[in-house]
Amino acid sequence: MFNNVEPVLQEEIQSIKDAGLYKEERIIVTPQGAEIHTDQGKEVLNFCANNYLGLSAHPEVIEAGIEAIRTHGFGLSSVRFICGTQDIH
Repeated sequence: MFNNVEPVLQEEIQSIKDAGLYKEERIIVTPQGAEIHTDQGKEVLNFCANNYLGLSAHPEVIEAGIEAIRTHGFGLSSVRFICGTQDIH
């Protein structure tokens, strides 16, 4: 069945690319900040991060995250309704 649909999908994807509307994944190789570097060697302005205060790469924030992982592990492994809320929240 896919063999019948594949050419149609490929044509549609190509038309999206031709229109300049295809979104390639951007691989970021630096910490999130106002400027970021990609794996293509480009430096770009970052208007889409939730890092409003620029704290995501701050050494104290990173150390606090590492300590939380040491003491509590990585995540709840499920939603709060099922597992409960950890004391650090």
